[in-house]
Amino acid sequence: MANNLGLTIDRSSPVPLYHQVVQGIEAAIYSGVLEPGSRLDNEIDLAAQLNLSRPTMRKAMDELVRSGLLVRKRGVGTQVVSSQVRRPLELSSLYDDLTNNGKKPTTEVLSFSHLEADDATITTLQLPAGSKVYHFTRLRRVGGKPLALMENWVRDDIAEMDEAMLAAEGLYSILRRGGVNFRLANQRIGAMNANDYQASMLDTAAGSALVTMERTAVDDTGRRVETGNHVYRADSYSFEMTLVQR
Repeated sequence: MANNLGLTIDRSSPVPLYHQVVQGIEAAIYSGVLEPGSRLDNEIDLAAQLNLSRPTMRKAMDELVRSGLLVRKRGVGTQVVSSQVRRPLELSSLYDDLTNNGKKPTTEVLSFSHLEADDATITTLQLPAGSKVYHFTRLRRVGGKPLALMENWVRDDIAEMDEAMLAAEGLYSILRRGGVNFRLANQRIGAMNANDYQASMLDTAAGSALVTMERTAVDDTGRRVETGNHVYRADSYSFEMTLVQR
């Protein structure tokens, strides 16, 4: 049976009924059938349209709310939050991932300096004492909406860079032009609540959930090329990974 969203329930399928609803609404959101801000029918009406029990429909909606795709608003109902940027977990830059997926990111350079590295950066990048690095903070937007606040430290003996270059293209593109062949990265992904500064930059409420990423990239000669701390709006961004049994 299908409703006006094109959802179909296959009662002969081994996939649980509630999860079929989740998959159908996810597909509608990612395909653009359900745009950000779209309102869904209430759970009773949706259950009736699909000939499902109300508890089954509520379980599906609860999962979509937990995943950040839907939000319940008093007096409004259930709405689509946004279409997330879903980033595969591999050694690539956010700028490259966005452009490769047909999006047009823009970058605002919030700060830029070329200075002597502090002790923590020297240790992380394994630099000689007294070495200089580029240190900068950028705000990346997609479709005019803030997505990521990124702070990076980059060794300065690979390629020259300035604010204009960083505003026009991705960091990894600049470094590849300088001869860097990225080999691997040490990366840690986590979560935090936005402080006042992060909230103002990312156009969200203080205390909102953010995805965090710390990364140090290494090239094929063994050099630690750059290190960075990035935060992303959790309602607009997620990482994807495949786990393999060993």
